[in-house]
Amino acid sequence: MMMQRNALSGVPECVLITGATGGIGAALAFEYARAGSRTLILQGRDARRLREVAEGCEAVGARVLTERLDVRDLEALGVWLRSVSLGEMPDLVVAGAGVNIDTGARRQGETWEDVQRLLEVNIQAVVATVHAVLPAMRARRQGQIALMSSLAAWRGLPETPSYCASKAAVKVYGEAMRDGLAGEGVHVNVVMPGYVESRMCFDMPGPKPFLWDAPRAARAIRLGLRANRARITFPFPLSLGTFLLSVIHPAVSGWILRKLGYGGR
Repeated sequence: MMMQRNALSGVPECVLITGATGGIGAALAFEYARAGSRTLILQGRDARRLREVAEGCEAVGARVLTERLDVRDLEALGVWLRSVSLGEMPDLVVAGAGVNIDTGARRQGETWEDVQRLLEVNIQAVVATVHAVLPAMRARRQGQIALMSSLAAWRGLPETPSYCASKAAVKVYGEAMRDGLAGEGVHVNVVMPGYVESRMCFDMPGPKPFLWDAPRAARAIRLGLRANRARITFPFPLSLGTFLLSVIHPAVSGWILRKLGYGGR
């Protein structure tokens, strides 16, 4: 049984996006609306921004449902996702909600409160999202789940250790789930962007080579999901570079990162 797709555009009919008020999340909503998805289900915490994104998608013909909640409220998140999975039957679910923290301007270190919040959003909420939407997809034997990781998953950066660790966890979890669900009609894809223009990106310390704008990233993600690529990584030079950093000796990769301006003293 195949995923429901618009016959003309080849896009999923119904798309659910968590973190739809962020840079990539909002761009993905617009990308799917313009591409022809008929229903968009968007979650975010910022009511004003959520309304703006919804109105923009409606302006190009999409039907939009919104949900304002904090994904750290796992009970509320699960209740909402299970309900909408049965009522709207989303073909594609993008677990895109995420936050970032760093060690501070003087490298004083991350606070435990910030680390705990990051882990709740970047790992717990992602896994909770999968657990909530998966039963309905398995019952239908169709569906697709995209998990938002990062090229930072390949090798931790000194300024953002917890963020990198959280994205590595998402990467490994998504790859395992993809293999575990093979043959059941449910596809799992790991999205690993490089630097993409957004408030979260610009708040991150350190160089930002090969910076992409959000619409370009959203198009690359949509096309990668349409092709059911296991890993959707971009841009290529940074993707190759971060992968190589992950396979060479840590002492060498650390030296390279310092030379590039990450964590150097």
